[in-house]
Amino acid sequence: MVTRDKITIASEYFNKAYQLHTEGKIDEAIKNYKLSIEIFPTAKAHTFLGWAYSLRGRFEDAIGECEVAIDLDPDFGNPYNDIGSYLISLNKFDEAITWLEKAIEIEGYEMKHHAYYNLGKIYEKKGDWETAMRYYEDSYSLKRDFDLAKSALIRITAMMN
Repeated sequence: MVTRDKITIASEYFNKAYQLHTEGKIDEAIKNYKLSIEIFPTAKAHTFLGWAYSLRGRFEDAIGECEVAIDLDPDFGNPYNDIGSYLISLNKFDEAITWLEKAIEIEGYEMKHHAYYNLGKIYEKKGDWETAMRYYEDSYSLKRDFDLAKSALIRITAMMN
């Protein structure tokens, strides 16, 4: 039975994990994400555990955590984008496109600029600079202070001239 105490304790472990994560203490963060999940699994905790795994180069494990997150909450957009990002790291561009497009389709997903940016990266790597530019523009138009998209636009514009 889930009690308020379990949710509170799981949240405390998650917050500790996130703090450790931001401090670069990835292995300690992984332990705390796992403790949080053990007590009360959430899509967010699984997604962030996946992110921590990815920082250790454990992309398959990261994808697995994101798939669990999607099973728990199919309307949480982050794991779709994250799977796409991990697949990019594995040079599985066509698979990544599918996941990134799903991220964009999620209603209420506030980080769509990341999915558009990641799509731009794929098309840039494929040599389709016009499509890459469109995705970078979409990313930048959604979040004007997203420096990665701005830099990508500048870079791709220079390459096209």
